[in-house]
Amino acid sequence: MTPVLLPVSYDLSMIILSWVVSGIGAFTALSAINRARQTTHGRVDRFNVILAGVALGGVGIWSMHFIGMMAWKVDLSVGYRLLETMVSLVAAVIVSALALGFVAAGPGWWRLLVAGPVAGIGVTVMHYLGMYSMRFNGFFAWDWATVGLSALIAMTAATAALWLAFNTHQLWHRALAAPVMATAVCTMHYTGMAAASVMCTTSNRKAMLPDLLRPSDLPMLVLTIALGVALMIGTDLTIQRVTSRQQDAARGRMQGAGR
Repeated sequence: MTPVLLPVSYDLSMIILSWVVSGIGAFTALSAINRARQTTHGRVDRFNVILAGVALGGVGIWSMHFIGMMAWKVDLSVGYRLLETMVSLVAAVIVSALALGFVAAGPGWWRLLVAGPVAGIGVTVMHYLGMYSMRFNGFFAWDWATVGLSALIAMTAATAALWLAFNTHQLWHRALAAPVMATAVCTMHYTGMAAASVMCTTSNRKAMLPDLLRPSDLPMLVLTIALGVALMIGTDLTIQRVTSRQQDAARGRMQGAGR
């Protein structure tokens, strides 16, 4: 049949949830990267860099993306290929960790100006790989100017996010920065979604292609990953903080005894 353009709408409650989840990921990532810098001899704690990459990439970006996809409503059965969905998760985590680690490795604006755009390109690839995982009886018609705009937003947002990551030293700094990062990530996502028009090629819009993740499967998968990862990293950071304070207190007692 002749392709038919389908209207698209959004569930506001899911948009808000996607922003909240992205903010949780951003706050957790900022906390982890702050711990990564608090080492002796100016070294960077790679373990906390990885934790920050998982929090930012896995929760702040990837989970936000797929919750954003739940907010996207169209009169057509849509499924997701598991392979591309999981690859997009790994890509988001790796790109975030590499960008954070590169900037953390030493001072200099040049690191920020290199890592920011590279991370933005990585986020863009993750976003469109996530969209590529979608399967339905039809296809996307792309507005390439809007695709380019989403990539530009991603690079700008990633640069700003990295700057925030290394200029938020206090808890309240991170609490203010996390919503800013979440807003930037969501802006990129929904701009990217606006670039895609849904063209339907079937008269049976409820027909589901086989061997796909159904939209009903996504909430449990995404929220389990997002909240599980955030809770795990938050617990680990709390343990690190308590251990560090105990070690500082022990050193203080030893120094006092030595006098």
